[in-house]
Amino acid sequence: MTERKGILPSMRLDGMTALVTGAGRGIGRGCAQALAEAGAEVICVSRTRSELEELVADIEALGGKARAETCDVSEPGQIEALFEGLERLDVLVNNAGMSTVHPVTEIPVENLDRMLNVNCRGMVLVAKGAARIMERQQSGVMINLSSTYGKVGRATNSVYAATKHFVEGFTKSIALELAPKGVRVCAIGPTAIETPMTTDRLNDPVYGPDLLSRIPMGRFGQVQDVVGAVVFLASPAAALITGTTIMVDGGWTAQ
Repeated sequence: MTERKGILPSMRLDGMTALVTGAGRGIGRGCAQALAEAGAEVICVSRTRSELEELVADIEALGGKARAETCDVSEPGQIEALFEGLERLDVLVNNAGMSTVHPVTEIPVENLDRMLNVNCRGMVLVAKGAARIMERQQSGVMINLSSTYGKVGRATNSVYAATKHFVEGFTKSIALELAPKGVRVCAIGPTAIETPMTTDRLNDPVYGPDLLSRIPMGRFGQVQDVVGAVVFLASPAAALITGTTIMVDGGWTAQ
């Protein structure tokens, strides 16, 4: 008698290789840990070697597989070196990004350039490196980190919001380009997530309550709220999902 199999697709990533940029802290760190927990071997990428080594040790202590690669995604040569010799890549989490808050009349040119270089150019060049491998395989998943500000605007966040709108358009366009080659491209749109990088802003007596008032579920997000969506999109359970963004925003953009 043939054993009956259930209908639920697996959300395991056993045997897959995943690469996470901006993995040293915050959402990127959580994504690397969750992908490893789901069975993937994770290439952890950031600028700071010490943070990566600590992350790899944490993953290995729980029985996972990971390795560290330093790379500044604002440096095209470093991105090229990252992908040289990488034979297989099943999952990319294109997470590296930065944000600064300024009125449009006061945006420092160096901050403008840095956000464009990291959030836009860096994302494109990382996706380019991954796409070459995934096209060759005829398989793979790219997950780009967007934001609520990829759907809406916000005063004093004009450049950051513009870069996340860029992510939305880029994600849809390359999803269409790569779909015939067996590659899926999606995005995740988190709301304000509590991380070491956001602590000061979320606890600001003016800025914090204003942000919280825009989230119908009444709380800021946690890294754990984001990583489940990332693992889902990376897994066979999301096999027909491409060219779209999963919003993890507590209802912000439903308003």
